[in-house]
Amino acid sequence: MSHTYVDLGANGRSVYLYAYDPEEAEFRRVRQVLWGDWLRLAEDRRHPAVGPEWVTVNWAPRTDDLILYIPREHTTDRRPLEIIFLDVGQGDGAVLITPERDAREKIIVIDAGESSHMRTFLDGRFRAYRGFQFSAAVMTHPDTDHYLGFRTIFNDHRIGFDTVYHNGLVERPTGSNFDKVGGLTEDPPGSGVYYIEDLATDRGDIQRHFADNANFGNYRFAPIMHSALHNPRIHNIRMLSTNPAHSVHVDDRAYLPGFEPRRDRPYSIEVLGPIVESGETGLLRLRRISSNYNKTKNGHSILLRLHFGKYKILFGGDLNVPAEKYLLRHYAGLARFPRWGSVEYRHMMDVTPHWFRAEVLKVCHHGSDKVTDEFLRVVHPACFVISSGDQEGHVHPRPDLLGRLGKAGRGEAPVILATELQRSTRELEDPARVKELNDEIDALASEGGSIDLLRSIKERVRKLARTNVDVYGAIYLKTDGERLITAFKLEELSDKKKWFYYEYVIDGAGELELR
Repeated sequence: MSHTYVDLGANGRSVYLYAYDPEEAEFRRVRQVLWGDWLRLAEDRRHPAVGPEWVTVNWAPRTDDLILYIPREHTTDRRPLEIIFLDVGQGDGAVLITPERDAREKIIVIDAGESSHMRTFLDGRFRAYRGFQFSAAVMTHPDTDHYLGFRTIFNDHRIGFDTVYHNGLVERPTGSNFDKVGGLTEDPPGSGVYYIEDLATDRGDIQRHFADNANFGNYRFAPIMHSALHNPRIHNIRMLSTNPAHSVHVDDRAYLPGFEPRRDRPYSIEVLGPIVESGETGLLRLRRISSNYNKTKNGHSILLRLHFGKYKILFGGDLNVPAEKYLLRHYAGLARFPRWGSVEYRHMMDVTPHWFRAEVLKVCHHGSDKVTDEFLRVVHPACFVISSGDQEGHVHPRPDLLGRLGKAGRGEAPVILATELQRSTRELEDPARVKELNDEIDALASEGGSIDLLRSIKERVRKLARTNVDVYGAIYLKTDGERLITAFKLEELSDKKKWFYYEYVIDGAGELELR
């Protein structure tokens, strides 16, 4: 089917679709659209009075079949790369869509939160024109608020992935803490340095641990791996790390297989973690970063850095203080984290931006304050994206962390976006409907009531029980390598005033500028 895309408005101007009124011979704004939005062309349905400077669009053909128009200068055949940081509640969930057109585009799902929000988004976004075979699913580490949302996705055999990636730490249905991932080995004995050596590196390891679901009990990770094994459209399940056995290496850097640098493609996806070490026997293993199991598990999150033209976007997983120190000293070639102000410290701060510097950072661990200032200074982004939820016991994002982000950010006014903060909600209680419902319940009780009255009560209960979220806090990032925007939906619930966005450009001197 013939289609085009919305271009980025000049000088930060919003772009709209218009309806044509033949009686008044004028156009009126109907809907604000965002850079990269997909438009189905309907030139054969153009009104005779509308000139060629307008592009004819069939908006929502499966529902409204509405013919609208957009100025031709506001359209483009070149689409931007897009990342949607979903509002999944507590947890992480993002979708990366590459800029190729039609079937050549590649889609990567990076974590899926705990709820069904990711499944709902994939269904709504891709069913109409793309189908359900995606390039990759990345489970950055085995925490429920990152992987549990894959349950309904993997169980649906209409949805497939070329590869499901994980960080090698797969929680078996046995024991607790480090026992769940195969236990620890001290090497050398008496050194106090421990490793996780029983990594799951390929589909055979997943088959060995999760083919038989008879003993899964209440464990939550195991059923999801079992579902992935039995989904015929999931072609491979494997570990992703910086080791050449798990990634593609080009010029001493590790890349996601199939997304390494190529001359005919303007983007690549670098892998920065987990860091796999090898013992004297050559056995690949992950170091125990902390005696705390969760800190080690989180600290070995899959870390991805997207390169596209002038921009880099870093996905920070659930890193924490010991993990960040481990990564920084590793990439600086140091045996231990250096003392502040030392020669080694200055060396670390000089060389590690070569690996971690990015214009946008998906903030580590939902806005936890357990991060290092060194890591924030090394990444030094102009925009921070926080995926946080509703479990207030976590207090994410931490207020003091927001201040630290601002201090560590690039430019005079670093932008901090959070899915929870961008969400718009209505009050839970609707007093008028509650009164109406109570009156009708009284009538039902005193008079016996009719079928129509009972139906009316059920409808009012349904309306009262609907979600209190009016606008979810998804954050959209789009770039063509020259320009970049971060956007979110406004609370106004108006098609004509739908989006707010920040636009970035890198000037001739190489400095990032917020327009």
